[in-house]
Amino acid sequence: MTQPAPIAPQIRRAGEWTRAADRITLDYEARFLRRKRLTADGGLQFVVDLPETISLEDGDALELEDGRLVEVVAAAEPLVAVTGAVLPRLAWHIGNRHTPCEIGADRLVIRHDHVLEEMLRGLGASMERFDGPFRPEGGAYGHGRTMGHSHGADEAARYRGHLDSGDFGEGGGGE
Repeated sequence: MTQPAPIAPQIRRAGEWTRAADRITLDYEARFLRRKRLTADGGLQFVVDLPETISLEDGDALELEDGRLVEVVAAAEPLVAVTGAVLPRLAWHIGNRHTPCEIGADRLVIRHDHVLEEMLRGLGASMERFDGPFRPEGGAYGHGRTMGHSHGADEAARYRGHLDSGDFGEGGGGE
């Protein structure tokens, strides 16, 4: 009879743990999860079953019910380093498209996207492609990623109220 896969019901953030039983290499998209069956790099099969969807970062660990830890490693993926004379302007255009972006003092890093790269080139950016772990900025409203464009439950409720009442304000329905 086959043993059921161990369950990982919680995480430990980088710096909160010291020794892992195995490691798992995940790209940016795969590090965003709640429930999923995974196989670690060393062959350990387990099931992630977290209370809510979270964004795992390089160096975090998934804690199994028996106390073992599985280290999370950010996989190398196709990236683009963006540089230019007016980096804040380039960052604004990337952010305006809700594109995940790693922000450094002298460069921005995005995932390879030929359409976005063409737009940035048109704005005077220089680009260099490379493979590496993608570690974009987390959302402004908490650890991890932003989800869409909402600015909180109060704003969403106000928006729903406007839709229900047909009241779109003086601007005619848009911001």
